[in-house]
Amino acid sequence: MNTAVFAGSFDPFTYAHQNIVERGLSLFDKVVIAVGINSTKKGLMSFDDRVNGISDLFASNERVEVTQFSGLTIDFCQEIGAKYLLRGLRNTADFEFENAIAQNNLLLAPEIETYFLMAKSGLAHISSTIVRDILHHHGDVSALVPKEVLKYI
Repeated sequence: MNTAVFAGSFDPFTYAHQNIVERGLSLFDKVVIAVGINSTKKGLMSFDDRVNGISDLFASNERVEVTQFSGLTIDFCQEIGAKYLLRGLRNTADFEFENAIAQNNLLLAPEIETYFLMAKSGLAHISSTIVRDILHHHGDVSALVPKEVLKYI
């Protein structure tokens, strides 16, 4: 089975993230959405709420698994036997950052490949950071975040 890990903080999980997962399912048998735990960061959502919201969103798709992890993403991939990392790119700045991580991951685990998907037109402007800022100022993010996730915010 070709399993890809889509890892991130997902604070919160957005329509752009959802699109990457859905498109990734055309490439991989299974996508594991791995919510990274960073105990030094205080996020908007609890880690459990992130997992629960994403799980609700993909509840009807048995090819999507949602879990938490800590440590290096590449170590998590090895633990679950995933041979692929799935990453979304919005712009060239994302590419520069993600490319450096992918190159280092190849040094640590040459058997694990990173696949990049460009953001779908109309979704590249969405970032969790911007969503958090809008929420902080009591703005409406319903056009940016799936309703299954919104109920946990």
